[in-house]
Order: sequence, then structure tokens, then C-alpha cells
Amino acid sequence: MTLSERLSQALTKVRGLLPSGDSLGLLQSQGGRRAVTAAVVVYLTLTLGLGFYWSMTPDAFDVVENRAKYLKSSDQSVTGAATTAALLEVTRLLLEKDGGYISNDITPPGAFLDNMPNWEYGALIQSRDLARALREVLSRSQSQSQEDVDLTLAEPRINFQNSSWALPATESEYRDARRYLKAYLDRLPQSGEDSAQFYARADNLSFWLGMVEKRLGSLSQRLSASVGQRRINTDLAGDAAATQSTRENQELVVKTPWNEIDDVYYESRGAAFALIHFLKAAEVDFADVLEKKNATVSLRQIIRELEATQQTVWSPVILNGSGFGIWANHSLVMASYLSRANAALIDLRELLVQG
Repeated sequence: MTLSERLSQALTKVRGLLPSGDSLGLLQSQGGRRAVTAAVVVYLTLTLGLGFYWSMTPDAFDVVENRAKYLKSSDQSVTGAATTAALLEVTRLLLEKDGGYISNDITPPGAFLDNMPNWEYGALIQSRDLARALREVLSRSQSQSQEDVDLTLAEPRINFQNSSWALPATESEYRDARRYLKAYLDRLPQSGEDSAQFYARADNLSFWLGMVEKRLGSLSQRLSASVGQRRINTDLAGDAAATQSTRENQELVVKTPWNEIDDVYYESRGAAFALIHFLKAAEVDFADVLEKKNATVSLRQIIRELEATQQTVWSPVILNGSGFGIWANHSLVMASYLSRANAALIDLRELLVQG
């Protein structure tokens, strides 16, 4: 066999060992599918991890230290500064916590999250109520007195739709509200025509607590209805001449849908988070009023009940067991704390009016 024949035979064997064109295409397609699958797995893992991270609620803050952070004046005893600064900080946390403001997100992972948007809504409702109280009573000496110019601009902006992502975005409206609230806070220590006022009176505090009382009452009722309840209709009780728009049955069946229970639960946690800080700030600003009415301990008990709502949830999901079943019912536990806080709130308002 000649040298050329041997070389030709060797080349033929090498070609036999190499994959054909079809085999190369198959390998390439399999490799492409594996790359796409790996990319999808990595994306879903990162999205899921980021979603868990964004769902972590912010830490509590000290209202006195927070007042010092926002107040420019060297006089830290300015009445109303602690309450206004607490409102500023809660709204800042809504916008700047981990993940930012999520309620209006249209892209993953924010668009897929459920618990944190409800938490934001609960804190937002309490912030709106306090902003309204600031505008209507806390900054005015009498019903005929003039409204504060900055608060008239802040209050409607914080009441802007909470899920708008553009034209304008919710975040831009809330940042404008914070800017006007900060301007009001900066004018509190000043005197003269450009000054702002905060009137720490018992009737003013009672007005705001009346708004809080209704919010807590609604939340506790919605939480309690997780197991379904048959209730006697008491809508017109106490007034023989009272009427209503449409007639209702004497006995009502009330039940919160199972798919909304976790929404109400996290809305309650967000509301309690904001309310804890607002009440602690009120204890600072209304210290003399509370002491005179011997109501400081009552306020602290309300705060204690609300702080219990912020305990760690060890279950991966919000359970909705029956009232006396073998499974936990987180909604009923939350409703218990809110109901006790609400009852103490009613007693506190009576002390402020009659004490």
C-alpha cells in the first residue's frame, strides 16, 4: 500500500469519528435550549428572591430622634414638630423603603407582589387621615380660622390615586405632598405673618382619634369575618326615627372572601405600623393635655396593643382556619389586637372629652 493510499484511509477513519452535519445541528439546538432554560431559571430565581426582599417591612424609628432629623430649629420642643415629622418619615418609607413604592409597579417582581402593596395602602390611609386632621383642625384655632397654605396643598396630593404609574406618577404626587409638609414644619418655629401653628388641644386630638377609631373598627370587622358571621342588623339601632336608602334583612351573613384575607391582614399591619409612630409622636406633642386628663397611660396601652400586631409571622402563608379548628387563623389574632386597641381608643376619647 502506497503512502498516499495510507493517508487516504486514515482521513476516512477520522471523518467517520466526526459528527455529521445533522448531528452538529442537533447538538447546537440542544445547547441553545439548555442556555435558554438556564437563563429562565436564573431570572425566575432572581425575581423570586428580589420579591421576598422587597416584601420585608421597614424597621420602626424613634419619633424624638426623627423630629431632630427633620426640624431645622435648635428648639426641639416645638409643639407639633414630632407629629409632622412622623408623618414625613412614614411617607418617606413608603417611597424609599427596599424596592421603593410598589403599588403602581407594572413590571416584575413588583407587579406580582401582593402583600407589600396592601401594607403600603394601610400605612397610606393612616397618613391621609393625619394629613386631613392637620389641615382641618390641628393647624387651626377655630372653625372660622384660615387654613394653612402648605397643608391645603399637601393634603390633596397625598390623597392622589395610589396606583398611577404615569401622567402623573403616584410617587411624584406624594413627593410634592412631602415637600409642602416639610415647608409647614419649617414654619412651625417661626413667628410673625409667615409662621405656622399646631394647636395641641384635647378636642383636636379627639377629632383625629375619632377618625382612627373608625378605621380600626372597619379593619377588625373585616378580619373577624374571615370565618363568616351571622350578625343582627344594628344599622338603625338607637334612633326610632332613623331611615336608610335601601331596606336590608334583620339578620346578615358577613364573610370576607378567602382570597382577600391576606390582603386585609397586611393592610392592617401597615395601618398599625403607621399608627404606632403617629401615636408616639402625639404623646410627645400632646404631653401636657394627656397629663392633665390623666390619659397618658391609656395612650401607651393603645400603642402596646398595636405593637403586638408587628410580631414576626412564622408561617409562609396567612392561614385562615376555622374559629376553633386545628389550624391557626392569623386574621382573628390580628382582629383581637385591633379590637382591644380600638376599645382603649374609645375610652381615651371619653377621657379627653370628660376627664
